[in-house]
Amino acid sequence: MSKVLIIDDNDGVCSALSMLLDVNGVEAVTANDPESGLQRVARGDIDLVIQDMNFTGDTTSGEEGVQLYYQLRKLDADLPIVLLTAWTHLETAVELVRDGASDYLAKPWDDAKLMTTVRNLLELREATQLTRENDRERRDQHNKLAQNYDLCGLVYASRAMHEVVSVATRIARSDVPVLITGANGAGKEKLAHIVQANSTVADGPFITVNAGALPPDLIESELFGAEAGAYTGAGKERTGRFEAADGGTLFLDEIGNLPLEGQAKLLRVLQSGEFERLGSNRTRRVTVRTISATNSDLTEAVARGEFREDLLYRLNLIELSVPPLVERQADILPLAHHFLGDQHRFSSAAEQALRQHNWPGNVRELQNCVKRAALLSTDSVIDVEDLALKLDTTPTASADLDEETIQQALGRHGGVIARAARELGLSRQALYRRMEKFGIPK
Repeated sequence: MSKVLIIDDNDGVCSALSMLLDVNGVEAVTANDPESGLQRVARGDIDLVIQDMNFTGDTTSGEEGVQLYYQLRKLDADLPIVLLTAWTHLETAVELVRDGASDYLAKPWDDAKLMTTVRNLLELREATQLTRENDRERRDQHNKLAQNYDLCGLVYASRAMHEVVSVATRIARSDVPVLITGANGAGKEKLAHIVQANSTVADGPFITVNAGALPPDLIESELFGAEAGAYTGAGKERTGRFEAADGGTLFLDEIGNLPLEGQAKLLRVLQSGEFERLGSNRTRRVTVRTISATNSDLTEAVARGEFREDLLYRLNLIELSVPPLVERQADILPLAHHFLGDQHRFSSAAEQALRQHNWPGNVRELQNCVKRAALLSTDSVIDVEDLALKLDTTPTASADLDEETIQQALGRHGGVIARAARELGLSRQALYRRMEKFGIPK
């Protein structure tokens, strides 16, 4: 059962509120002065506080309530606090709500409104605590993964990215081809490095080739090499990428853009491990782990006749899909702070702007944005203007918010809807609608 602490020097108020809460199935405890109230909260079993704003006779300034509020905040920064106010210090209560208090109710209070407020705050606190427990669990899982595997310095905090990285580490030691899909700049090459670093060929070379950038007339020589004199300008023998990657990993980036002629040549070496240099009849054999990456839908490319179906089956025995940054918003600030380094820090407004941006260029765009801001800023604090972002606050931008992002925002602001909504770039009504959609208690 949830437990609510009432701090008020008026015994009649304490008794009335206690009876109201008890009748509605909420356990109530009372304290008649700030000191007793603080001692009770320090025990760690209070879920919500209802506090008066004055505790000394003939005092109506509300200063005692303000002091108590901030002392409670030091004990538990996330504790929901409802202020009982009189008209003489209503403005003070409003200021505290702006600073993070959950709500204020005027004396005499409306029983139904008070209970609605209490229930909503208790449900939200429970949901927030569950979210934080999940966050801690994910951090523990992340740390455990980092202890057992080489994550190549990858920074992430989202559940979506953790799932992808977990699969990547699990299949790394299997000598099977891997296809990594995802938008440009989302981190496909970083994931390929993680697979390589935890594979049986981790000590071997890691050779990268942009398959989509190979000119059709040079595909064969780039991939398989060429003997001296094999073509005009070939004054000496050339080692191809497959040969260079022998005993290690070949990362075929933008594989979806490889011309059909090149696809046929690639298929043979993937099937047999054998190839001939351009201008040579001698068959060479290599042992190479192949990892491919693409930002296109290869299944659709097969249907259009632009990609070989047999090559697709050869490449994607294991497929890893890297979600775009807009779908893993929990990663934005950890990545931004990582890119910024120790010489600068973000203002709270800048952090909010970073979270609101859609990042069509994904991690690469975020990195460039932060690095540029750090270079051009004349202050140690990076503000919104330094980021030079064009914020998209249209419904399309906010529609991508998921349950995890909303829960985290509510948790950061102690369940205060207005503050969480501002961070997410939503109106209070829009946030309420999304909370209802995901079944998050109001």
